Amino acid sequence: MIEFVSANIAPIMFGVIIFFLLSGFPVAFSLSACGLFFGFVGLELGLIPAALFQALPLRVFGIMQNDTLLAIPFFTLMGLILERSGMAEDLLETVGQVFGPIRGGLALAVIFVGALLAATTGVVAASVISMGLISLPIMLRYGYSRPVAAGVITASGTLAQAIPPSLVLIVMADQLGRSVGDMYKGAMIPALMLVALYALFIVGLAIFKPKMVPALPPEALTYREPNGSSGMPSLGVLFVLVTAISVALGKYYGEVLSFMEGQPVTEPALDETIVVAMTFGTLLALLLAVLNRIFRLGLLSRIAERVTFVLIPPLTLIFLVLGTIFLGVATPTEGGAMGAVGALAMAVSRRRLDFKTLLQALEATSRLSIFVLFILVGSTIFSFVFTAVDGQIWVEHLFDRLPGGQLGFLLFVNTVIFFLGCFIDFFEIAFILLPLLGPVAENMGIDLIWFGVIIAINLQTSFLTPPFGFALFYLRSVAPVASYPDRVTGKRIEGVKTADIYRGSIAFVIIQLIMVGLVIGFPQLVTGGLDDNVKIDLDTIQIQRPPGDGGGWGDNTGGDAW
Repeated sequence: MIEFVSANIAPIMFGVIIFFLLSGFPVAFSLSACGLFFGFVGLELGLIPAALFQALPLRVFGIMQNDTLLAIPFFTLMGLILERSGMAEDLLETVGQVFGPIRGGLALAVIFVGALLAATTGVVAASVISMGLISLPIMLRYGYSRPVAAGVITASGTLAQAIPPSLVLIVMADQLGRSVGDMYKGAMIPALMLVALYALFIVGLAIFKPKMVPALPPEALTYREPNGSSGMPSLGVLFVLVTAISVALGKYYGEVLSFMEGQPVTEPALDETIVVAMTFGTLLALLLAVLNRIFRLGLLSRIAERVTFVLIPPLTLIFLVLGTIFLGVATPTEGGAMGAVGALAMAVSRRRLDFKTLLQALEATSRLSIFVLFILVGSTIFSFVFTAVDGQIWVEHLFDRLPGGQLGFLLFVNTVIFFLGCFIDFFEIAFILLPLLGPVAENMGIDLIWFGVIIAINLQTSFLTPPFGFALFYLRSVAPVASYPDRVTGKRIEGVKTADIYRGSIAFVIIQLIMVGLVIGFPQLVTGGLDDNVKIDLDTIQIQRPPGDGGGWGDNTGGDAW
């Protein structure tokens, strides 16, 4: 028996931790207890030297000293402040008025607002609950299919896992030993493509199944001009004007820099050009709206002015946070700190920040941060002992005989993670599996930023897959179960069944899996926007003496190499 345990301690250890996770025991304590128990077993069997355990406290203290992890409480606080300041309600109301008159417009508004909330709040629960409370009654009132309404709300809420500044991407970068900024850059294009796929699905329903996603009736539009018109042409003109100016600035950004600095500037980076052009365009729209209101110029309609004042502040905050990270001006931790300060400033300016709101946000931030920290400590203890008993070699041998090389490895790993996501939280999967899979992927020549983005999009499905899809539970907690009288029309509206919520998620889970396949098939979607890594061959390095330096090291031809 002792010989069997000694020869198979790594798979036994892995099987025991999976058992505890599936049993529902607290994850952090399961990981710590399992790691320490098998560590002592390894000591008794002579598999682990006693001196090795002296390094364990240093590993734990290393977590406390990790500056990258500070971004988690900063971004969480930013999102909670914005969510509690009523930004979600204003966005949904305003964008719903813009898209409402077209078929599927309310669903498109939910997707658009979900993407904005993901880029600002980054909290799935806040997004799903806010959109469920505000949008779901309106969709049911005007005849939307219940599965479609439930599916678009839950799926849009999960965008917070894929769109930077996602907490999942921060954890991915930390566990894979890569830059958070590079992980954000790599995830941006796939995340935006996922939003586009959601929108295309709704457009397809509007074309082929129009009764499932009807348009809002004229009486539901509240922002109208005194003459009864919608005011949409004014919004269109403002959008075209600001877009044209932003594109022109991006095209001649190099010349503008040369003029400002007084010397020729080489071709600026594409991400810098995009961030500067979009920031300038949003600020220009806000300036025009402010001047129009102060001087009562009457150039903008009510809906155009409303859209500007509601959309520009969160967009500016997004550019402030992500722009500074992408440009290298700030680290993710510094960007998160700026975002938290910006969110507090926005809440104060809207007069929606009081001591109670701030206290609730700080309490929730502390709870989530401590939750992540304890899981990270537990996973560190587990992975430390697992590595000490050569567990990483056992994991590598598991994938030695997989057919298909890199593709076979990626397909197998993503299949396992997809099914684990039905039962286990995404933090647990990231902290337990990534330290084991990361070295294997790197040894196979897989770019770890690409690998991390694939896993992040896959983990997004864990919020939508029964039986433990958290987004499904969040919507169930706020969706009406029984029929109720509508406060606007006075008609009785049937409630939403749990089966409707589950059925609505199926199409969006398929879309997310399609996106996983696209990222696997086209790595340049992730790696195309990253800076090329400069590889240095130490065997070819030469140190040469400058010409004319006669310091006794030889002739002054400058060709002496050391």
